[in-house]
Amino acid sequence: MPDQINHTAHDNWFSRRGLLRTVAGATLAAVGLAAATGAPALAADPIKVGEINSYTRLPAFTEPYRLGWQLALEEINAAGGIDGRPVEVISKDDAGKPGDAVTAANELVSLEGVDLLMGTFFSHIGLAVADFANQRGILFVAAEPLTDAIVWSKGNDYTFRLRPSVHMQAGMLAEEAAKLDATRWATVAPNYEYGTSAVEAFKAALSERKPDVEWVDEQWPPLGKIDAGATVQAMAATEPDAIFNVTFGPDLIKFVREGTTRGLFEGREVVSLLTGEPEYIDPLGEETPEGWIVTGYPWDKIEIPEHAAFLEAYQAKYDDYPRLGSVVGYATMMSVAEILKKAGSTETDAMIEAAKGIEVPTPFGTVTYRAADHQSTMGAFVGRTAVEDGRGVMVDFGYRDGADYLPPEEEAAAMRP
Repeated sequence: MPDQINHTAHDNWFSRRGLLRTVAGATLAAVGLAAATGAPALAADPIKVGEINSYTRLPAFTEPYRLGWQLALEEINAAGGIDGRPVEVISKDDAGKPGDAVTAANELVSLEGVDLLMGTFFSHIGLAVADFANQRGILFVAAEPLTDAIVWSKGNDYTFRLRPSVHMQAGMLAEEAAKLDATRWATVAPNYEYGTSAVEAFKAALSERKPDVEWVDEQWPPLGKIDAGATVQAMAATEPDAIFNVTFGPDLIKFVREGTTRGLFEGREVVSLLTGEPEYIDPLGEETPEGWIVTGYPWDKIEIPEHAAFLEAYQAKYDDYPRLGSVVGYATMMSVAEILKKAGSTETDAMIEAAKGIEVPTPFGTVTYRAADHQSTMGAFVGRTAVEDGRGVMVDFGYRDGADYLPPEEEAAAMRP
């Protein structure tokens, strides 16, 4: 039986009141939703949230993410909004480009008059929007970017981050990797902020737990352009005992296929970041390599009341199963709502103070945004890959509370500028 989360009482955000059965568009009109669902009448002055993400660049994650925040938004407005005011989301696509993301953020603030920003996927884009938020003095709730820099070395007063960072997830994986009979390690990661920081974090975490580790090879393919044959050949030549993989999406599929064909994984342990997420394991299907140690989201096997309520609502609305992006989108929108409720205002300073230490209900249980570094304590599932009925799944998994993989708050605060 999978490990379970210590969860809080079922929060009223998970109420099923007024859920619509049709898929909403990218931006939802809150007042119209209230009328359609018979929810309490809301004031005409909406709270505007600017949302930015890489929808056209990485739809496998961002489209479920959008469905997640739309579901949360419906629940929020159906329950009366924030102090009687509807929440309106104005969404923009950054096309996977930092410059486009900053342009979108500027348009949202200057032209649309949004009260705060949320979203982003890629780490370098998250950092660009965080810098914009700092310069313009506007709250930014970063949904997905995993780089440690966004809350530590480049952290700022205006940015808060939901997802567990590379430091946190690398620590979870290193905990399992340290148990392996493997000394010689090779790594492969996309050559940009997320990949480089993930490898750095995993090497530090594993070396701390197992000082005799030897790092024999590093491969740095460009994002989305991996030469899988050359990468696999180079790694095999160094004869590692184990591999740490950070590739994802199409690059992961190419790496798995080429590695399987050339026997790279035979007799070797593989530890792989994010691979157990449906966004990345589903496309592998029966080609999913078995026995990899991964972080992920075994959506159909989680026995948590909060998740059960989320799953029921999500499937009822979309007639589909959630991906991890769905959970992230939902939890990000709920984070915004809780901050607004606690602040009692859309003044930026009031929202920042409200966000420090705030507790937010999510499908994985209640998480806390730490006051010292603005990192949430959201965790991740860790397990092994397997193939069941022709599809890749996670087995032997358990939830790792993010709070257990963060440095003490005083240490984290010292890492910020």
